Amino acid sequence: MNAERAKVAVRGVVQGVGFRPFVYRLATQMRLNGWVLNSAQGVFIEVEGDRNVLQSFLLRLEKEKPPRAVIQSLEFSFLDAIGYHNFEIRFSESSGQKMVSILPDISVCAECLREIFDPENRRYGYPFTNCTNCGPRFTIIEALPYDRPQTSMKRFTMCSACEREYHDPGDRRFHAQPNACPVCGPRLALWDAKGTALAEKEEAMVRAIEIVRQGQILALKGVGGFQLLVDARNAGAVRRLRERKRREEKPFALMYPSLDLARRDCHVSELEARLLLAPEAPIVLLQRRLPESVVAPEVAPSSPSLGVMLPYSPLHHLLMGDLGIPVVGTSGNLSDEPICIDEYEALKRLEGVADYFLVHNRPIVRHVDDSVVRVICNRELVLRRARGYAPLPVHMKTTLPSILAVGAHLKNSVALSVGKEIFISQHIGDLATNGAFSAFCKTTADLPRLYEAEISVVACDMHPDYLSTKHARRMPAPLHPVQHHFAHVLACMAENELENPVLGVSWDGTGYGTDGTVWGGEFLRTEEDSFQRVAHFRQFRIPGGDAAVKEPRRAALGLLYEIWGEAVMTDAKLALMAGFSKSELVVIRQMLSKRVNSPLTSSVGRLFDAVASILGLRQRVTFEGQAAMELEFASHSGTEEAYPFDRTTSLPSIIDWAPMITEILIDLQKAKPVGIIATKFHNTLSEIIVAVARAIGVFSVVLTGGCFQNRYLAERTIRLLRDAGFKPYWHQRVPPNDGGIALGQVVGAALAAAQQKRVKVS
Repeated sequence: MNAERAKVAVRGVVQGVGFRPFVYRLATQMRLNGWVLNSAQGVFIEVEGDRNVLQSFLLRLEKEKPPRAVIQSLEFSFLDAIGYHNFEIRFSESSGQKMVSILPDISVCAECLREIFDPENRRYGYPFTNCTNCGPRFTIIEALPYDRPQTSMKRFTMCSACEREYHDPGDRRFHAQPNACPVCGPRLALWDAKGTALAEKEEAMVRAIEIVRQGQILALKGVGGFQLLVDARNAGAVRRLRERKRREEKPFALMYPSLDLARRDCHVSELEARLLLAPEAPIVLLQRRLPESVVAPEVAPSSPSLGVMLPYSPLHHLLMGDLGIPVVGTSGNLSDEPICIDEYEALKRLEGVADYFLVHNRPIVRHVDDSVVRVICNRELVLRRARGYAPLPVHMKTTLPSILAVGAHLKNSVALSVGKEIFISQHIGDLATNGAFSAFCKTTADLPRLYEAEISVVACDMHPDYLSTKHARRMPAPLHPVQHHFAHVLACMAENELENPVLGVSWDGTGYGTDGTVWGGEFLRTEEDSFQRVAHFRQFRIPGGDAAVKEPRRAALGLLYEIWGEAVMTDAKLALMAGFSKSELVVIRQMLSKRVNSPLTSSVGRLFDAVASILGLRQRVTFEGQAAMELEFASHSGTEEAYPFDRTTSLPSIIDWAPMITEILIDLQKAKPVGIIATKFHNTLSEIIVAVARAIGVFSVVLTGGCFQNRYLAERTIRLLRDAGFKPYWHQRVPPNDGGIALGQVVGAALAAAQQKRVKVS
């Protein structure tokens, strides 16, 4: 036999998923000699044998890879054999540019789950059980490559039994970096609100379960930070949590012990069930069963949906298995702050919120929230990208310069390009609080450090007052601002691997426009590295500026003032007028007439607010998007009617909503049901998109921005576009809201750099 040597480089999600043990088993089974190792750039393999066997080995590498592995590239070449005598796993190399994808934290696998509930197993009842196929990853890693000394598990020395598993190529814990057991691994403890230890190990779990049963609030140190748990059936306990957490009406997420119990309270489709049971284990938005639900109304006031997740760590499975009831499982923080990750920090920040703390001594390196998804058009749509998804990259077709994007001000995340990959951080949140801004600063430093990237460009939003933009200005690399709505479109294009041109429909609440006004109802035709604003909604003024975000009635007054002027201020028939005092109306009239503190906006998000106010659904909000959500909840299928609208033909085309608003007011006077009016409003928005698409004539239409979190709007628009002969695209694993902005900023900065390079060459 003429032996040859195959030199193989595998890049993608190939660390922390059992890839090296898989390669070892495959090579030894096929009687091939050589080696495999982890490196900062991926997994490298050299293997010797007959050419036909080597080719079969390469094919099987891709076909039989571990279930959580993602091979983004597999490069190989055939060389002369060296004469290896066996096959071995070599020590990892840490030099070179960091290219490998870090696996997100994934839920416990079926094998580990069986062990923790098996009284005969040495890991029976152990809440930190894991193996090569499951467990913590992103929350424990400190540096690449992914090896135990570079994780927060380095402080735990493996016992002899765990050591044998770790070094046995035939064991599923072979090179499982977080490997541990009750003898040598992390341990539980129960503390009171002052940090006094009350119990440890199994007793801590037993007492924590009783605390939840009694209606008290338990702070649980989980995988990526603290969660606050309370009995979801206990209305008083849920109200108490709301008061202490300062969260008036925003729905709480729920954790159910099992899918069967979740089905008693919610409608669960086949795809939704698959998402609940997936390794990512996100919170899934489900339609609740009313009035059968045992969940207290205080969990999600006014919402027909519940955000549901299933236990995803061994700790959650053990806790929920004994509880047997649904619990509120909300982030361990005060509103608008990042979640706590350290138990001593949690004692201070959650003082007066939690009654008890169930903690452990495995350090969390970085905070990671629970992810949130919903199903739109029979496809997963990520609304908050965190545990289970971050920091997996979006793969690009060409190599990019090293760009750090700092994202937006709301729902912030950051992104980093390395080679052909754009790595997106976990959800950070709104940067309004010191804690959130501190977490943002830490993440902008953490991501480049992890990949040892030398940043060539910092991409940011055009808004000069965003804290993320101000932070970017202080960084040493050149700055490249990307217009907010263009970034939304570029993010969706990158995720769907689209080429120019596309018609980007970018609708949200607010974004700084190139003309200095507030945009949010935009139709952008993409070009090589820029865009043409081919259409937008008619602008109106928002009296009070940012104050109007919390008062939809202000948006309504600005909208109606744009049509009828000051006459609207005396129209007592409007429900929204009842809440204003005479002095408030005087001030608002002056704002609008003198155009003081009344910015112009084309925002569809503010249009949603205005219509919700006009219909009497919501005059003030306690969280972002509340009015728009209630308008969506009021809508229903079965009504095909839409309202009229006007559109100018010259570019940019102006979409005039005045005919629609006039007809809405007429329908109100006729006492038509609010549900019918809300549905016709949504239908009109879909009709507008199709009309603009026909006028512009671009086949590919991208739907992006926070407004397309709305299931009714998105699904109807997608259907109408398809019926009209267009190809609609929307988001999947990158949020349509501002959580996806950083991805678009990287792409925008990269396109600009490529264009500059072309200009220099020519």
